Amino acid sequence: MKLQLALDDISTDEALALLDRVHPFIDIVEVGTPFLLEEGLRPVRLFRSRYPDLPVLADAKIMDAGHYEARQAFAAGAAYVTVLGVTDLLTVKGCLEVAAEFGGTVVADMICVEDLPKRVRQLEDLGMKALAVHTGVDQQAAGRTPADELAVMKQASRQSELFVAGGITPATLSRYIDLGADVAIVGSGIRHAPDPVSAAEELARLARR
Repeated sequence: MKLQLALDDISTDEALALLDRVHPFIDIVEVGTPFLLEEGLRPVRLFRSRYPDLPVLADAKIMDAGHYEARQAFAAGAAYVTVLGVTDLLTVKGCLEVAAEFGGTVVADMICVEDLPKRVRQLEDLGMKALAVHTGVDQQAAGRTPADELAVMKQASRQSELFVAGGITPATLSRYIDLGADVAIVGSGIRHAPDPVSAAEELARLARR
């Protein structure tokens, strides 16, 4: 399993200070949607320059203008760009076409998708090879976890790498490993841990065992 660090409510200076300490333990760094809204694509460029061996995911959550928005993110140096799984398939197709030009990967964020098996089939028929199970902050506050949706998507998927996000910590990671997730997305479980370096190291140890 790979470990992805999600950076959301953070400044560029804070992000760099954290990454300098934890980057040896993570496989992907995510410039989260709030971070993108605050700073634009500048963090993507900075991370690519400062950590050239660390792939960057731009959590753009593209909903329209797939060609244009995906090109902006990939051209800035992102290795992964997200599109919302609920959007029109023409938008998804545009993102996938641009990803092929750059040798990048589009990740379909499946938050709020109602019929997961049907949508997984539709997306994979277009060539999608990465899907994200995403239990949002509001859903987590209502007591939901990604486990049930991950199990459904694991059964429905024929070819995709499965990313999972939603309150993952060292105490809960093993559950998602057992369910077959390929990438664990961790934000506050590292950033807001009493010792972020120890948390990242422990998560990496569990993910790679």
